[in-house]
Amino acid sequence: MWCYRGGSISAEPRINDRIRVPEVRLVGPSGEQVGIVPLAKALELAQEYDLDLVEVAANARPPVCKLMDYGKFKYESAMKAREARKNQAHTVIKEMKLRPKIDPHDYDTKKGHVVRFLKQGDKVKITIMFRGREQSRPELGYRLLQRLAEDVQDLGFIESNPKQDGRNMIMVLGPHKKKTEAMAEAREAQAARKADAKANPGKSQNAAEAEAEAEAPA
Repeated sequence: MWCYRGGSISAEPRINDRIRVPEVRLVGPSGEQVGIVPLAKALELAQEYDLDLVEVAANARPPVCKLMDYGKFKYESAMKAREARKNQAHTVIKEMKLRPKIDPHDYDTKKGHVVRFLKQGDKVKITIMFRGREQSRPELGYRLLQRLAEDVQDLGFIESNPKQDGRNMIMVLGPHKKKTEAMAEAREAQAARKADAKANPGKSQNAAEAEAEAEAPA
């Protein structure tokens, strides 16, 4: 493991023979404080432990160095960064379009989609589309948007108040639940369904798939 890692200067810490100071404040492999020692002694200890000497605080006086397996450290750091990116939640804005004189059945269907989006932690842009003489009745769109906001108030809030935009009226609903929370709950629900399927093998596969589809993020 003991080796010289050459190459151009980068954001990575200096290690082993690249460290150029008379002495360092040394931290042992388990995090124990060894104290201030000459650089030559620190390098000697690194060889004895078959580890790398890594400068972890270059601006300290003297610099702080730690004995560690640098290759393993870089690998674990990369895995943590990859996992963080995997779990990173990007803000998504869904859109739902309605007519000011929408019939009750269509309204319930559209509301169901809005509920699902908010449960997933997504924002929803609601657009009321006016046609012909409907443009002279903006209050119809306003009342419809207010009604929808009240129907889903347990899941979301009005992030952008209703406003006229040409022939349309637009409102944006924001979720109470963060995207990361919604993703975590979705994973927990999926794990619970799998456990339930194992415990109840006779349960209809179609029913299980329907549940998964209904709760899965879009």
